[in-house]
Amino acid sequence: MTPPPSLIDWAGGPAAFRRLIDAFYDRVEADDLLSPLFPGGVHEEHRAHVTSWWVEVFGGPPGYSEKLGGYERMLAHHRGLNITPEQRFRFATLMSHAADDAGLPDDPEFRAAFVGYVEWGTRLALANSRDGADVVEQAPVPRWDWGVAPPYQP
Repeated sequence: MTPPPSLIDWAGGPAAFRRLIDAFYDRVEADDLLSPLFPGGVHEEHRAHVTSWWVEVFGGPPGYSEKLGGYERMLAHHRGLNITPEQRFRFATLMSHAADDAGLPDDPEFRAAFVGYVEWGTRLALANSRDGADVVEQAPVPRWDWGVAPPYQP
């Protein structure tokens, strides 16, 4: 039996995740609840950096870790934001819509893994964004996988 492909490969590679991130931030810029977190809009550099993070998390090359500071840098971007539960939920909702916009695979197995990461990541960002949060200062960038439901391959 052959092992399942990585999530990044199943989704269509780094270009698919760039479409995802662009679709997501296009939605964010038009959203009354989330756009204030990005005064002046979401610029190219930010989009490219976030794409690099998602590519690494979903099984691609470790570009974010090697070039952009890894987990500690991502943590630093969220500290002090005081994300609200409503903003967390909206982020997760818009990310799910953006996956549709970007044409990411819509099979239940991929989407379960995708939404699992979105839930985990947004809840971690929510907790780490609070003033005085007890955060894990150093950790590896997570490497997301299929979890309990890899795709069926006959």
